[in-house]
Amino acid sequence: MTATRPAAAGPAADVPDAVRARAAGLVRTGRSFSLAATRFPGMPLFPGHPQFQVLSYRTPQGLRQAEENLWAPNPNEIGLGCMTEVVSGTVHSGAHVDALAHITVGEEGRWYDGANAREHLGDFGPTVGDASSMPPMFTRGVLLDLAGHRGVDCLPAGAVVDAAEVEDICAAQGVTIGQWDVVLFRTGYMGLWPDRARMAEHLTPGPDVSVARMLTERGVIAAGSDTETFEVQPAPDPGSPANPQPVHVHLLVDNGVYIMESLDLEELAAAKVYEFLFVALPLKIAGATGSMVDPLAVV
Repeated sequence: MTATRPAAAGPAADVPDAVRARAAGLVRTGRSFSLAATRFPGMPLFPGHPQFQVLSYRTPQGLRQAEENLWAPNPNEIGLGCMTEVVSGTVHSGAHVDALAHITVGEEGRWYDGANAREHLGDFGPTVGDASSMPPMFTRGVLLDLAGHRGVDCLPAGAVVDAAEVEDICAAQGVTIGQWDVVLFRTGYMGLWPDRARMAEHLTPGPDVSVARMLTERGVIAAGSDTETFEVQPAPDPGSPANPQPVHVHLLVDNGVYIMESLDLEELAAAKVYEFLFVALPLKIAGATGSMVDPLAVV
């Protein structure tokens, strides 16, 4: 008897066409907000990730020095040149979405829907729940301005945001959280970007596991924030046995809800835009555990 293959994607793959159509109806002016900051070599990253680098590969000067014609056997009498590069680093550089295989639990290395390292991890990355199976996101987005609600530029280090506070923020902003939504949390952390020293002083505010449970109860397909870990760190209630990232486990591993991190939500919050069409197109890279994205909020 053949074992059932674990699901490759979470609920985001099942967004009905009618939901996308309603989300498109949120667009009134066509104004768009980019939710990603510019990536650059040496940019701040979560510890453990390789540094982001952009290295020149071919240059006009190099081609001239080598007397190389890339278009041969066609003649190049005008001195046509080109520039290409090698981009290296983690797919978790800057604004990104975590694939379902990003976080594992236990000695068996378990991730969403029973996938595990013994059966579903090869030399070139996970074979289930990797970036190649992440669906495009075109749905209703909701911004919750945590820092704005508390009247600060940036939440302090380790500030906990729980479900009760999220309910208060929703009421104050006049928004609701519903099925198929993408919910974004602004702590103000990206307002400090890319000042490493100032950012280090604010590690790391965010939602706790009560918020994660609320989000899955409401049926959201993804959640994101402007910090490098999404959830509050250190975890206020790691449980027993201790779990340093209970929000990640609840959303990604237990429920297949995608997580986005390092989103730049400053301009969106300044405009007081709390409901919008959210668009993000993850790169389909086999074996990758996430994807860099440049999401858009459109109103």
